[in-house]
Amino acid sequence: MSGKREDYISWDEYFMGVSILSSMRSKDPNTQVGACIVGMDNRILSMGYNGFPNGCSDELFPWEREGEGLKIKYPFVAHSELNAILNYKGGSLEGTKLYVSLFPCNECAKAIIQAGIKTVVYDCDKYKESDSSIAARKMFDAAGVVYYQYKHTGRKVTLDL
Repeated sequence: MSGKREDYISWDEYFMGVSILSSMRSKDPNTQVGACIVGMDNRILSMGYNGFPNGCSDELFPWEREGEGLKIKYPFVAHSELNAILNYKGGSLEGTKLYVSLFPCNECAKAIIQAGIKTVVYDCDKYKESDSSIAARKMFDAAGVVYYQYKHTGRKVTLDL
């Protein structure tokens, strides 16, 4: 008997990979973000990506980043973290872990805290110095939400779809 395979991916690699794969469903031409909520038993509970709410056609609402008021995407787009929370139909998310491809904004931080999610693992942190990210960290710290950046392993995974 040769023993078990040793080159399997870690839980962090697996769930961050699911988040990144989920982000590929986003139709946003600039920023694609995915999220995956995981239970304490390492089972996926929910996923989400950034996009317009159900019933709001991506043909009728703007995708622009620059401009004013209702001519830009920001008043309309639901972030991946909020979508993952709202997509969960199983009850409480107390004590769960969220994997997300971009550090959460302050609005998503509020939803994460209120949902009872206790750990956030994020990949990119390109807005670290923004007021939104600073506020999110401040709220996470106050609420006891643990957060840390995903450490890339350099492993290549290829999917032939």
